[in-house]
Amino acid sequence: MLSHPITHQLRALKLDGMAQAVQEQQEQPQARELSFEERLTLLVDRELAHRDGRTTQRRLLAARLKVQATLEDVDTKHPRGLDSKLLRTLGEGLWIREKRGVIITGPTGVGKTFIGCALAHQACRKGYSAQYAQTGRLLQELILAKEDGRYLKLLAQLAKVQVLILDDWGLDTPSADGRRILLEILDDRYERGSTIITSQFPTTVWHENLGDPTLADAILDRVLHHAYRIELKGESLRRKDRKVTAVKPEVLD
Repeated sequence: MLSHPITHQLRALKLDGMAQAVQEQQEQPQARELSFEERLTLLVDRELAHRDGRTTQRRLLAARLKVQATLEDVDTKHPRGLDSKLLRTLGEGLWIREKRGVIITGPTGVGKTFIGCALAHQACRKGYSAQYAQTGRLLQELILAKEDGRYLKLLAQLAKVQVLILDDWGLDTPSADGRRILLEILDDRYERGSTIITSQFPTTVWHENLGDPTLADAILDRVLHHAYRIELKGESLRRKDRKVTAVKPEVLD
């Protein structure tokens, strides 16, 4: 049986997953029945899983998702027009490899941001980089970045992200600078990365909301082409939750 000092040496070598597996093997009598090769394989497998987990956590921290949601958390039974088969398909990640986008529309409170963040979380699990941004604030940040020399650097960072969430698309009509910046972001990412867009407005009014017909044509050509559509409907889940909370005290009394 492996001795405790070895676990300390493994941790000193930053092999924490392997050290944890050694301790577990010491506590499991059945582990003694395994061959050396079998036990070593289990140790190496644990270390790989441990490192994968840490790498995923680093990706999630870098993504700065607004909601820490997973696809397992998404309620597919609530009547809001969510296609559970499409959600499972997106969860497999082929859309990311194909550099396709996802557009999630619907009224406020139906879970657009939640689903978008869940898809980005799944992307991080599968080894892709992701980043969340509220569309209006992102455009304002980039407008300011033009003045202090950070613009090209930030634009390059956005281009490299494999899954970018643009949340709350269309809440405000962007300025002339904002429209040009939006076009640059999407042009850099077109067929090079995947973009998730959430919006309270149907895609049929996006052209008008963008304000400039020529730039709107160019922007939407890059956004709508080959994108998966999730069109949600129904009552706000937040209002539903408030109603349930309000009823609970009466039920308990």
